[in-house]
Amino acid sequence: MSTPADAAATPTDAGPGSGERAQRARRGPYRRLPVQQRREQLIAVALELFSRHAPEEVSLDDVAAAAEASRPLVYRYFPGGKQQLYEAALRSAAEELASRFVEPTRGTPAERLGHVLDRYFTFVGEYAAGYGALLRGGSAAENERTTAIVDEVRRAAYNSIVEQLGVEQPGPRLNLMIRSWISVVEVSALTWLDDSRRGAADRGAGNAAGAGVGTAAELRDWLVDEFVVMFAGAALHDPQCDRVLRRMITHSADDGLGLRLASRIGRLLLAPGAEPRPGPESEPEATGESPD
Repeated sequence: MSTPADAAATPTDAGPGSGERAQRARRGPYRRLPVQQRREQLIAVALELFSRHAPEEVSLDDVAAAAEASRPLVYRYFPGGKQQLYEAALRSAAEELASRFVEPTRGTPAERLGHVLDRYFTFVGEYAAGYGALLRGGSAAENERTTAIVDEVRRAAYNSIVEQLGVEQPGPRLNLMIRSWISVVEVSALTWLDDSRRGAADRGAGNAAGAGVGTAAELRDWLVDEFVVMFAGAALHDPQCDRVLRRMITHSADDGLGLRLASRIGRLLLAPGAEPRPGPESEPEATGESPD
């Protein structure tokens, strides 16, 4: 028997093929699960569906059928209907992802950043459904609450980086640089996830899978390099970025990722025949002569 909320939601909550799935859900034997386990199951099922389809294309009948439950049972756990379930699914993914940013303050900054990225891509691989639903956006189901959930993840990433850099009050340029890099990480992870799915589909069809953007380890190293390069660009225009970058490289071990990158960039810019072009804030060369 449907609840009043169930009946009210019926005209606008039907997705493609939902009638057939609803019949299957009503006919199928329901498994009795403990309350918390059932709630977690419904969230996991919703994450999978929302990651592959726009929320407006997924009905509660779809969720109920995939969870081998009834529509009224879904409403019992989420009286607010699909929107409440969507927000609960996003928050579950967000909390798990935010926990990956916690990193002890030991090792070089580049090494610590690499460790965080390892855990980040592990999450993307293990919780592909949650990550896709969390960051793809562009849905009519988005509102201030769902936007705030995504912003919490970005804030956790931002705070972790600031803490690892040892900066108490980031200025506007440093703030912009860090947030820009976080956006690069998000796009890279989504692209890597799509590449992984296409590669699996190609292998299943007997086609040779393309190289794509690389493995998670390759992307990790690339993103650490990208961080240092973006930092160097910001340092050309901002004294605080310059100080923090110099400290970060100074504290790196001789084989640190950041230091190796700085050395490679230096060799690239000062290739045979290339003349150094001092910027407006360049320091005079140590020639023993005082500047005019």
